[in-house]
Amino acid sequence: MTKKVNITTDAGADVATVNQAVSDRIKSWRKSQKLSLDELSRRAGVSKGMLVEIEKGAANPSIAILCKVAAALGVSVADIVSISHAPDVWLIENSEMPVLWHGEQGGSAQLLAGTRGPDMIELWRWQMFADEVFSSTGHSSATLELLHVEQGMLALTVGEQTLMVQQGCAAVARTDMPHAYASADDQPVIFTMTVAELQR
Repeated sequence: MTKKVNITTDAGADVATVNQAVSDRIKSWRKSQKLSLDELSRRAGVSKGMLVEIEKGAANPSIAILCKVAAALGVSVADIVSISHAPDVWLIENSEMPVLWHGEQGGSAQLLAGTRGPDMIELWRWQMFADEVFSSTGHSSATLELLHVEQGMLALTVGEQTLMVQQGCAAVARTDMPHAYASADDQPVIFTMTVAELQR
């Protein structure tokens, strides 16, 4: 199982450059809100040591950690990786869409688009191969995910329930609890997912 984030793009963005940009944004938002590392750690539920490493550009944080830090700062993951904008409509080039997860067999999760925080709506494209699993401890309260399987069959586990989502089908899941995605068999699965993490 792989949960580490390898922040790259298909266009070959320099990992160090992207990590430094993430580092700079998190530090800037934290300081603009006059939050100490201790307070951000408490709000996000992320260790102070991890935050120090992220702000130094030395950490490669998981998607789950980026979600927690973003929520604690009142911004979106898209804000952190810089694919959100303020205009009424905008184009995001493929080269600007970061791949935030790589599976051990070559799978990937690419953040295609996202709104500005604190109400976060994100569009993702996932490709997973046999024996790859992505697990999350859960998002903030009342978060919903909408998933559509383009190819293969998705095993979607939420809490104790596993749902098999076939090609062409869709599912809605409340993901403020532990959940996981995997290919349901030995074939690749490709799915798109919208995450709605709204502050209520």
